[in-house]
Amino acid sequence: MAPVLRDLIQTSYFRVVVVEDVDSVECCGALKNIVACGAGFVDGLNLGDNTKAAVIRLGLMEMIKFVDVFFPGGKLATFFESCGVADLITTCYGGRNRKVSEAFVKTGKSIETLEKEMLNGQKLQGPFTAEEVNYMLKSKNMENRFPLFTAIHRICIGELKATDLIDCIRSHPEHM
Repeated sequence: MAPVLRDLIQTSYFRVVVVEDVDSVECCGALKNIVACGAGFVDGLNLGDNTKAAVIRLGLMEMIKFVDVFFPGGKLATFFESCGVADLITTCYGGRNRKVSEAFVKTGKSIETLEKEMLNGQKLQGPFTAEEVNYMLKSKNMENRFPLFTAIHRICIGELKATDLIDCIRSHPEHM
């Protein structure tokens, strides 16, 4: 059915690619929002594009590892489709999770308050997804294997300051 739907939806200015790796596609769509919160924290701290790129890179690596651990059988190639790295980059530069997370750092207001003030009834997925992912990681004693996801969750709930994200990036196991 997918090729038929693709042909119905695709236009000269809107490309549709069929990806059959459903679990990985769905995880990419959810996990990118956690990473976008981290990118927003970086923007709120005025740390620049190189630091944001480090968050995106480490976030992509944790996304891949998360799928490998919790939904084995996913294809690495899925992360290089539009649903993966392209959507991740777009969300980290322009998405609402990034924008609200930046404002969270700059204003000191709660995420809930900013969501109400900035989103006209829309909801953030990043903090909620970070909480759900943290629950899964904690239940398997794996928080230390996903330090970026864990730090972003802890910043969202007020256990860490946004400035603590720098130490997370600096000491991330992928840099060792």
